[in-house]
Amino acid sequence: MKQWVVFFALWVFVQDLYAQKTDKKLQAQLTELVKGFRGNLGLYVHDLTRNREVAIRADSLFPTASMVKVPILTGLMRKIESGELQYHQPLVYKDSLLYEGEDILGSFKNGEKIEMSKVMMLMLTMSDNTASLWLQTLAGTGTAINRLMDSLGLVNTKVNSRTPGRENYRSEFGWGQTTPREMATLLEKIVKKEVISEAASEKMLRLLGRNYWDEEAISQIPSDVFIASKSGAVNASRSEVLYVNGKKARYLFCICTKNNQDTSWNSSNEAWELTRKISRLLWEYYR
Repeated sequence: MKQWVVFFALWVFVQDLYAQKTDKKLQAQLTELVKGFRGNLGLYVHDLTRNREVAIRADSLFPTASMVKVPILTGLMRKIESGELQYHQPLVYKDSLLYEGEDILGSFKNGEKIEMSKVMMLMLTMSDNTASLWLQTLAGTGTAINRLMDSLGLVNTKVNSRTPGRENYRSEFGWGQTTPREMATLLEKIVKKEVISEAASEKMLRLLGRNYWDEEAISQIPSDVFIASKSGAVNASRSEVLYVNGKKARYLFCICTKNNQDTSWNSSNEAWELTRKISRLLWEYYR
């Protein structure tokens, strides 16, 4: 009986040691900081060093906007890992692939060749939508990507655009949908080399470390710190997910917003300003 009691006490201790606990001090600071935001906001933070978290509406559904490109990348890497696609294989651009906008790939002439690796770079670094929709198809379409997200336990993270059966979700959330916790968890799984394979996860992390769009959350972190990230923005929704790996600070966070009253596209946009403030607070708190 005594041995059983000792075993149970040890089991409780171990579970308590490894379970994620709320950082109450940081939770209070962030709750105060986001108070009064004119829209719906969700936030998830995970301190990887101390295994502490902060969750503010972290399980609510939000539009991904261009953050959907992380699930697309994951689906694409699975095809590469299986040998169905090759990272450096040549692709031929067709005018039918064009998604109207200011994309680099959309300026290509019909019939021009480009390596898939460069199309991936355009998707993640420049957030090129023409490149992204092309790669979404090559990854097996949203249907295959969604099955992969389910297999990772990310049941709320979905591609909606050009995905049969998800038309109603697209009308509400746009290209994709997720929760702050799930999008941060996907990035964390990549960091921990748990997605597809160690080699695939390492490649994805390197690709996500080359973000051209660095004027919001990234701008508040010193330039000598490694950051893997993806942001997303449409008129009434601005979101961003980051992995930060400094000498003393190692953490992830994801902020998602929707129904934003401020739909402007200048740097003083309310959601972008708040994102910078959150990023600054976290860096100062953890460093």
